Amino acid sequence: MTSILHAASKVRWTKSAAAKRAVILVAAAYGAKSLYPLVIKHIGRKAGGRAAGKAEANGLSPVLDAAGAPAAPAVNARFVRQILALVKIVFPRLLTRELALLGLHSAALVSRTFLSIYVAGLDGQIVKSIVEKRPRSFAAKLMKWLLVAIPATFVNSAIRYLEGKLALAFRTRLVEHAYRTYFTEQTYYRVSNMDGRLANPDQSLTEDVMMFSQSVAHLYSNLTKPILDVMLTSYTLIQTARSRGANATGPTLLAGLVVFVTAKVLRACSPTFGKLVAEEAHRKGSLRYAHSRIITNAEEIAFYRGHQVEMRQLQKCYKALAEQMNLILSKRLWYIMIEQFLMKYVWSGCGLVMVAVPIITATGFADSELADGQTQVLVSERTEAFTTARNLLASGADAIERIMSSYKEVTELAGYTARVHNMFLVFDEVQRGVYKRATVSTTSVAGEKKSGGQHELHIDGPLEIKGKVVDVDKGIVCENVPIITPNGDVVVSKLNFKVEEDMHLLITGPNGCGKSSLFRILSGLWPVYGGLLYKPVPQHMFYIPQRPYMSVGTLRDQVIYPDSLEDMHHKGFRDKDLEGILDIVNLNHIVAREGGWEAEVDWKDVLSGGEKQRMGMARMFYHRPKYALLDECTSAVSIDVEGKIFQAAKDAGISLLSITHRPSLWKYHTHLLQFDGEGGWRFEQLDTATRLSLTEEKQRLESQLAGIPKMQLRLNELCKILGEDSVLKTEEPDKEE
Repeated sequence: MTSILHAASKVRWTKSAAAKRAVILVAAAYGAKSLYPLVIKHIGRKAGGRAAGKAEANGLSPVLDAAGAPAAPAVNARFVRQILALVKIVFPRLLTRELALLGLHSAALVSRTFLSIYVAGLDGQIVKSIVEKRPRSFAAKLMKWLLVAIPATFVNSAIRYLEGKLALAFRTRLVEHAYRTYFTEQTYYRVSNMDGRLANPDQSLTEDVMMFSQSVAHLYSNLTKPILDVMLTSYTLIQTARSRGANATGPTLLAGLVVFVTAKVLRACSPTFGKLVAEEAHRKGSLRYAHSRIITNAEEIAFYRGHQVEMRQLQKCYKALAEQMNLILSKRLWYIMIEQFLMKYVWSGCGLVMVAVPIITATGFADSELADGQTQVLVSERTEAFTTARNLLASGADAIERIMSSYKEVTELAGYTARVHNMFLVFDEVQRGVYKRATVSTTSVAGEKKSGGQHELHIDGPLEIKGKVVDVDKGIVCENVPIITPNGDVVVSKLNFKVEEDMHLLITGPNGCGKSSLFRILSGLWPVYGGLLYKPVPQHMFYIPQRPYMSVGTLRDQVIYPDSLEDMHHKGFRDKDLEGILDIVNLNHIVAREGGWEAEVDWKDVLSGGEKQRMGMARMFYHRPKYALLDECTSAVSIDVEGKIFQAAKDAGISLLSITHRPSLWKYHTHLLQFDGEGGWRFEQLDTATRLSLTEEKQRLESQLAGIPKMQLRLNELCKILGEDSVLKTEEPDKEE
């Protein structure tokens, strides 16, 4: 490479020639800028006939194939649109830190080329001084060479440094945008529970973004330098041939033809690396999810002794990943073999022809007669020219090889681009209420009724959000609001009730009747698909599940979650106030037990089930909402403590909407919303005494009726022993042999 650039440095650049070339470059750049939108528009028009859907204003648009499935990643117009949409995120405006890093990186790449040219010229001078046997000149040139090596090595190191910084800057920009989108409008919940397109959002947010950023930065670095080398080498070869009187047209056409044919052959033989890499990333995510699921549910798995089942699941996921990786390796084996054959041997043979023809036909290398009649043999000049040209050609071929080899990296980049673009697309659509989920229809035959006379309904296709939510200061009102699951199952077709201030609603019904689903709608997790819903703003409603979430942080953070310490002080609370709250829920002992408010442990494992539920109720007393949605949140708490907590909540002016099966809590509620599990419901004032007496009568009858079959069998036995009959005797069923 040094001798190549040394030969390139011999080309003379006059001021007029440099000016002409600068004008040509500016004109070419302007032409490329002008034609680029037209070319992209033309390509996009062709691809539009094959792809479904229209591009959104922000560039995030889904592309489906003829079967309606997501199209496989490939280097085409769709890839260009996707990467341009991501570039808008990475470079949100003209003057950014990322653009400055990109400029510095480009300057370092160009500087490395020109420093190499200077060093190559210096190498030639050193060799010349050695041949001429001038030790002083050799020592001076050697010192200069060592001094130039300092900035040269710094530039080489800076290129790698800036490539890493650029990849990190791209990743930081994408992660910041992704996090903002992910935690807006409860997207983190809806992506996993309302939409089924992202199987592993954690992998998309971490590994996919990282691989995309590194691939873009590395590809830019690997393409910029070879392109510059090709331009410089080609120009130097042509100028050298012309200066010696040779015709460079034939070798130039041969070079273009060989490169064109090689590109066509490699493109035809190239596997779909983008699709293969995207599938590999998907299977990696499945394996990681299987591991995380085992970690999350380790205790339950241990109780069931289900380690063999879980191990088989892990082995199945890993086997699928290994098969995909082996497939990629086998595809690369044959592709690289063809690539090396064309670029190493075919190009070397053509290169010898391209170098030999100009030297043989050039007039500047022909032997000539001197004045004294002797023949001047220019063997040394021809050897020097052949060596220089071959090295220059090898340098150009190496640069073209790197450019063409980058096509494989571009196809892999297409896979990462498709996954990251799809992540942002899903986030964007979920925020706008567009959900897509694979469903299994459970629709009954038309006209068929269940035991309660209620049709089992299921909505196929996308669900349309036709309902309206109105924020009010007081009260919760549902007017013809349906309860529909994300899968399209209609649990309740129309629900109407009204909860005013100082009303406490008890919600009952069998499993799967829509109790918790109603809370999800009231909390804004599920959309309102029809009717009108009047409810307070989310800050005035507080939901407490059966298994409260324990966050990472101090004991104080568990009580004030999701507030921070600054938020707590802003509300006027101090640690003494929190101790009073813990006293209400009988948790004041854990402050001393765990080492004070600043203690940080794994609260999910340290606190018992009942303590975690009481911690959830403590959060309610801290936030003091107008309405509390209680979903079996005290099932592990003793009845006396549970009653104390509910009475304190009523005294604090908090309206309770409770799902509970404990009759001891009925007296703390004023109204009843009862689901029958078949789509029916009723809303009425709760008469606790009457309901308790009916419940006691039901339990008494159940215990009495449970003994009737045994009493009947005993009566039959007595009749048989005594040989007598009875009016209550029943026929015994015939025993089958």
